[in-house]
Amino acid sequence: MQRIAVIADIHGNRPALDAVLDDLTAKGVDEILVGGDLIGRGPEGSRVVARIRELGLATISGNHEEYVLAARRGELPDVWHDTDAWAAARFMAEELDEAHVAHLEALPFSIMREGLRLVHGTPESNRDGIGPWTEDEEIARHLRTVEEPLLVCAHTHRPLIRQMPKESGAPGRTVVNVGSVGLPFNRDQRAQYALFTREGDAWRPTLHQVAYDIDAILTIYETSGFLARGGVTARLLRMEIEHATPLLVPFLSWADATGTPPDSANLDAFFDFHHPRDSLPAFYQRLQAIRANQG
Repeated sequence: MQRIAVIADIHGNRPALDAVLDDLTAKGVDEILVGGDLIGRGPEGSRVVARIRELGLATISGNHEEYVLAARRGELPDVWHDTDAWAAARFMAEELDEAHVAHLEALPFSIMREGLRLVHGTPESNRDGIGPWTEDEEIARHLRTVEEPLLVCAHTHRPLIRQMPKESGAPGRTVVNVGSVGLPFNRDQRAQYALFTREGDAWRPTLHQVAYDIDAILTIYETSGFLARGGVTARLLRMEIEHATPLLVPFLSWADATGTPPDSANLDAFFDFHHPRDSLPAFYQRLQAIRANQG
């Protein structure tokens, strides 16, 4: 029996990564694959990269590797240099050393194992994702370029196992989103990953959750200087860990819809509009109404 674990979306959260690796050591898996986004959205990207390199784990590139490396190369707009909204990006880019940069730049887009293909987002892009909301027809379109019967992905921070029905256009295929180790968005604070067990010619996927010391990563936000130097983005990311739900992108969307500068001074106004416990679909419906009234 062969067992492969896939972890992804660690996002600089070393305590969550350590807890998952300890869990996998106890389970005795044959291989661990890393589905991208080791860095970005968190304070300890360098320590996460160092740990993954030390273990020699096969790893692919996520969209946040691209973002942070672009920042490192100075390829972002001029506003990156001094605005509050980009302060966290500056911190994360500066925190990596040259050895980490070289390692991340060499990562492939996808990894294949017998009957299994791993991508970060979709087979076409690491900036698009598959989540519980994705229609079967859209998933079937993604599967047209994939020969393997099992597609494994991440990116949306929401775990998923979807057995494709006969009417989908991709009958018998399976898509698994492994969720996020360091920044789950399904309101479950635990670190999350997927395990694949080879049974005959097929893989049987299971989703797993691991409790970890959340207070440790919240403290690292402070001791690393990320919270103090990372501006509004760092404050929102810290709250995302606490609430296991998206806040940064909703804040930026709200700021854009209302014409409000996306800085720390306007966080209270945002939370008057949207509380972390509120429904995200309802939030976006209200934003849509604001945009419609402006039109």
